Order: sequence, then structure tokens, then C-alpha cells
Amino acid sequence: MVWVRRVVALVLAGGQGDRLSVLSEERAKPAVVFGGRYRIIDFTLSNCVNSGITRVGILTQYRPRSLNAHIGIGRPWDLDRQGGGVTLLQPYLGRESSDWYRGTADAVHQNLYFIEESRADQVLILAGDHVYKMNYEELIAFHREKEADVTVGVFAMTPEEASRFGNVVLNEASQVVGFHEKPRQPLSGLGSMGIYVFNKDILIEQLLADAQRIESSHDFGRDIAPQLLKEMRVFGFQFQGYWRDVGTIEAYHKANMDLLDDLPELNLYDREMPVHTNATGLPPAKVGRHASISRSLISVGCIINGHVERSVLSPGVYVEEGAVVRDSIIFDGTYVESGAVVERCILDKEVQIGKNCLVGHGDDFRPNDERPDIVNCGISILGKRVRLAPSLRLGRNCVIGPGVVITAAEDNYLPSGTTLRAPGREAAFRI
Repeated sequence: MVWVRRVVALVLAGGQGDRLSVLSEERAKPAVVFGGRYRIIDFTLSNCVNSGITRVGILTQYRPRSLNAHIGIGRPWDLDRQGGGVTLLQPYLGRESSDWYRGTADAVHQNLYFIEESRADQVLILAGDHVYKMNYEELIAFHREKEADVTVGVFAMTPEEASRFGNVVLNEASQVVGFHEKPRQPLSGLGSMGIYVFNKDILIEQLLADAQRIESSHDFGRDIAPQLLKEMRVFGFQFQGYWRDVGTIEAYHKANMDLLDDLPELNLYDREMPVHTNATGLPPAKVGRHASISRSLISVGCIINGHVERSVLSPGVYVEEGAVVRDSIIFDGTYVESGAVVERCILDKEVQIGKNCLVGHGDDFRPNDERPDIVNCGISILGKRVRLAPSLRLGRNCVIGPGVVITAAEDNYLPSGTTLRAPGREAAFRI
């Protein structure tokens, strides 16, 4: 662990993440459930601990309650330490230079005191909304061997993927010679992972300079990275493992389904690099005598009496006899009554699906009427505590907001692409 003794990590976890639709309406994106029992941020925090980095600051802003409650004092990750451990860094008012975070770079700039008070030589900047397992020791070793001022984590991508990220161009020595934020036509097949290693004095210098630029959006990828290439030794560390930005509904669903492969690239069962989480104290999962389960992850506290196929179930999910859950992600405490069929859906916490409902039904794949840009791949999403009366049918690409109670609908059918939102909590719809 000699490489990381003088490293402090900052995790950017304050973004709204509206591309996850209703899943991130009442929680920050890093707090969204993943893989049944985890939260997305668990992967970044576990990477830090598994790499020997024990001083971690988490920068939060958007709807932080769920995230703060999950992290607590950091005990599940062994980060409840005196003189180190985890620190939650939220924006606050009370001095002239403080305000809401205006960008990723501004978020770090407003917490320079945290960096300056550390005895670190390097600062590791991380995103809290990516799913991957990485030993940061190798990254820090690479940074020091190259005598770099800054090192960027990069990942091989298709041209279509690369256009959604910072596009990085390396020379034969792995030095960064080009950086373009979300270009229409990428110049290489490498994208930025949103991971940066800075020498501490370089980071402080760059953040102070960026804070003075009137035209800056105060973002690492858009503003800091291009400026660094003009003045600093910037290198790219190519990561070879599994890495996914799960910031869209399709990517989030696909990454969860990846866990169901016989030998998944993202190995949750690796004892050398475990993924830690704030686990619930529920009893073991129970499987009834008429139940059928295949290619699925079933968490503690689940009671399965029906059919579950290629799905990921969080703690406390109940599937009655005669119910079917297929190609879906079901969050904590959701109840699927007998005769219901849930197919290619994401159901948030404590949803209740009435008897004989068909959710994610039919061959009509028209995009969502409200957000066709993010809900267009046939997945229907139901927010927290949605209630569906018996025998309702919901098509594809439907979005039902948190707290909506649907008591009836014309012909008992909500067509594909429908969006329903409650004007107040626990509002009821009769359509």
C-alpha cells in the first residue's frame, strides 16, 4: 500500500442524473439501487478501500438525504476512522465565496480546505455514478512512474459511445495529446472515465485559475482538461476491466442484466476485491414449493412463490404464486400479486402490482411521450410507492411518477409511451 499512503480521494456524487427518469427524482444518481442489494456509489467507495485509500471526501448536492443515510459514518466500508475515513461535503452558505456547486471543478474548488488540510501528495478525483472494480494502486503507480502532473483514466469505446464522453487521444508514450468533450466525430476509440489523478499543488493552482475565468462552466472535462494540455504533463491510464456509465435507463438495465451471465465480467463474488454496502438485516430469501427461478439475483428477505426469470430483485420483494417477473429490476419491498406479469420493467421501492396486471405489455414500442430521448428502449419505469389496481395493462416505455395510484383506466389499458405524474403525494388517477 506504499503507493497510496499520501493520496486523498474526492468522489463527485452531487449530480441530478435526470436521464434515469423517476429513479433519480427523489435521490441522487449514486444512491440508485444496483444489483439488488447495492447502491451505485458502493463500487467507487469499495474501490477506494480495496486500494488502501482511507481518506475520502464525498461531494453531494442534489437530494442527498438517501445518499447520506446510506453512507452514514462509513462503517460498511471501514471508513469510520479518526484522522481519516469518509467526510460528506455539501455546499453551504456563510462565506462570500460559497454557493451551490456550479460544476464538477467548482465543487472541488469550494472544498479546497479539505485538500489543503490533508497531507496528500496526490488527489484522486472520482465519479460516484459509474459501476466498475479497479485497483487505484495501479493507477497511482502509473502516475508516479510517468512523473505526470495529471493522469486521466481512459477506457476503450465504440465511436458511438466515445461521442458521449470526453474523447482522449494518446501518443505512443501514453501521453495525452488531445482531449475533446463529447465530440460529434471522435478522434480516437478512447473515452475519459471521469477519473483524474492530480499532484496536489497542480490541482489547487488549476482550480484557483479556473474560478477566475468568467466564461468557464467550471467542469473538469469541458474546462480543466483542455487547459492542462497546454501547460502540463498529462498521461492516460488505460483500464482493461469492466466499466459502465449507468446514467441512462438502457445502460442501467443492461448493466444489471450483465450480472446474470454465467461468468459476468463484473464479479460480485470476488473475495479479493469485495463490494461493500450498507446491508439490511432481513431474513434469508424464501422460495415456495411452486416457485420457478432462473438466471436471477434474489436478495435477502424476498419471498418467491411465482415465476422469476432473468431479473434482479432487491431485499423484501414478494412475488405471489401465479405471478411472473421477467427481464426486470425490482427494488426493495415491492409486491407483485398473483396473475400479474411484469416484463422488461424497473419498479422502484414499495410498488404494488395488483392481481392480473400486465406491466410492460404488448408489441407497441413507441417512445415515451414526455422524454422520448431517454425512455425509448421498451422499458417501463414505475416510481416509488406506485399502486396499480387489479387487471390494469401498461404498455412499453411508460413512466409512472412516485406516489401515483392508478385505480382505473379506459379499457383498463395505458398505452405505450404514457407518462403519469402525481400533482401531490399519493394522488389517484382514474383515466
